[in-house]
Amino acid sequence: MVRPESILIREQRLEITSFIDHGTGVVIGETTEIGCNVKLYQGVTLGALSTRQGQQLANVKRHPTIRDNVTIYSNASVLGGETVVGENTIIGGNTFITESVPANTKVSAKSPELVIKKSRSAVSKTDVWDWQD
Repeated sequence: MVRPESILIREQRLEITSFIDHGTGVVIGETTEIGCNVKLYQGVTLGALSTRQGQQLANVKRHPTIRDNVTIYSNASVLGGETVVGENTIIGGNTFITESVPANTKVSAKSPELVIKKSRSAVSKTDVWDWQD
């Protein structure tokens, strides 16, 4: 099932049993191959890596291959024609993948640590603070 707000570029190979949920912002590149029972959530990009000047683009696989039973959560990017996501894999939200992922794998982005700094006016003379101006 592909929702109307999804963006599909030309002739991808998308198996009928795959599902794009909340398709807003989903981009699937022209040479992407998608297996059976794949779930994509909003903001997912299955795209190409940057090209070099003079690099041939016609008749070249530039987008990833997603095998069967893969779930890719919101705002994940899987890029590159040689990138293959193996069967039964879960790609967590907000991840950026440019190399192949083996079957039966879970991939997630480590949440950044929350850093709270005192405001400049609240820092006393005894505080050691490295301010970057």
